[in-house]
Amino acid sequence: MSDAEPRVPLAHRVPDLGALELLLAIARHGSLGRAARELGISQPAASGRLRSMERQLGVALVDRSPRGSRLTGAGALVTDWARRVVEAAEAFDAGTQALRGRRDSRLRVAASLTIAEYLLPGWLVALRAQRPDTAVSLLAGNSAAVARWLFAGEADLGFVEGLAVPEGLDGAVIGHDRLVVVAAPGHSWTRRRAPLPAAELAAASLILRERGSGTRQVLDSALSRWGGLGEPLLELASTTAVKAAVVSGAGPAVLSELAVAEELAARRLREVRVEGVSLGRALRAVWPRGQTPAGPARELLGLTGSRL
Repeated sequence: MSDAEPRVPLAHRVPDLGALELLLAIARHGSLGRAARELGISQPAASGRLRSMERQLGVALVDRSPRGSRLTGAGALVTDWARRVVEAAEAFDAGTQALRGRRDSRLRVAASLTIAEYLLPGWLVALRAQRPDTAVSLLAGNSAAVARWLFAGEADLGFVEGLAVPEGLDGAVIGHDRLVVVAAPGHSWTRRRAPLPAAELAAASLILRERGSGTRQVLDSALSRWGGLGEPLLELASTTAVKAAVVSGAGPAVLSELAVAEELAARRLREVRVEGVSLGRALRAVWPRGQTPAGPARELLGLTGSRL
């Protein structure tokens, strides 16, 4: 028993929408020329499209004469069927436009805390100027939480500060940041004349962000040559809490330069120079793998300076 012949795809057997719309226009106007003008195409192009459709279907659809164009009997039947196809296509188009409108009317953003607090507000103000009708919601947490929200479909676009794009996501670098060692005035490190050796930083008990934080991940990796981070003095769940603890004199910390700029300028904190280690990091926009940002998510991404 031989295998059945492969089925010819429907797209090869049925005229395209442009040809069906032309046939309906000819039926309305009784003229190929007026039908072409309505559709914004030349009369030779319309004539060629009609001939191609007749060859594809294997029947004559229109009788053309100096007095105009008249549907044949087969053409009248095909026109009735074409009308249903075009009406269905119009309903399809209206439905997809409604879906796009629903998607474009909201944007759900997830961001790690440093980006959420120090960069995202400016981007969102600019986005609102471009899209005043788009409602934006924000989830803020550490970089691991951002990845979880994207995987769960609870966010359309995320921003993280870790070492790389989390597994299962796509992303783009949107900027760079630097981690700085800070301590309260009067701490022994602030009285040093020489930079703090990286090995001493690694051995110190620091006030740290919780596990899953991009800041902690980058710092631990940077100090891996010296065994990574030592036992934490405190673990706190926000940058604000870490800063408050450092200002109070509880101990030193390593934080984003963005996050401590105000405290450094007011001299509530002092930066401690470090040698032997690079504490720069990339800031990234991330989204579910294979789902390129569109609509307001793409516009927000553009406001960060990123180019997909």
